[in-house]
Amino acid sequence: MAITTVDIPHNLGRAVARQRLRDNVGDLGRHIPGGVAALETRWPVEDQLVIDLTAMGQGVTATIDVEDSLVRVSFALPGMLSFLGGAIASAVRSKGSQLLLPPGKS
Repeated sequence: MAITTVDIPHNLGRAVARQRLRDNVGDLGRHIPGGVAALETRWPVEDQLVIDLTAMGQGVTATIDVEDSLVRVSFALPGMLSFLGGAIASAVRSKGSQLLLPPGKS
């Protein structure tokens, strides 16, 4: 299983980016084609969000590291979804920044 990493630049600063992710992570399911059957989030450390989700019958864990000027999303896809890796990375790049918008704007 290969790990895919996507960087999403921002100019919000670490604290604001972290808070916006906290505020908007509940909307994540509507950004995933086909929807999400299950979504769990946790913050094991202050600047790292871990998301466990089930989509298309497959479980995926994504780690989001919040930095001063970027958010780094890393995930490994199970075998049945691995062929979608490029498309998923592209969607994370294009839609991921919406999770950094002010609440109610994503």
